[in-house]
Amino acid sequence: MTSQSNSVLYVGVSNDLERRIIEHKLHKIDGFTKKYNCDKLVYFEQYNDINQAIAREKQLKNWTREWKNTLINKENSNWNDLSSEWDFFKYKSGCGSSEQ
Repeated sequence: MTSQSNSVLYVGVSNDLERRIIEHKLHKIDGFTKKYNCDKLVYFEQYNDINQAIAREKQLKNWTREWKNTLINKENSNWNDLSSEWDFFKYKSGCGSSEQ
């Protein structure tokens, strides 16, 4: 995830990507993404095994900004919000779980 100006990057893991992105967009979760206004999904990977997902998250968190930029640019060179078509308004009242 990134800010609207693409100046900050956030790497995280979730068992429900859509719900988690909605929570970030609605600023329901205190922390890094709320503080730095990271609410634009520019890249994601899917895993069936949570242990693999967590290992990948840790790996990406140790990468340089340049490496992360290269990864994102390969899949989403315009840094479009991949969740822009999602109907997050349906979650506006029901979101708020702090589960990750």
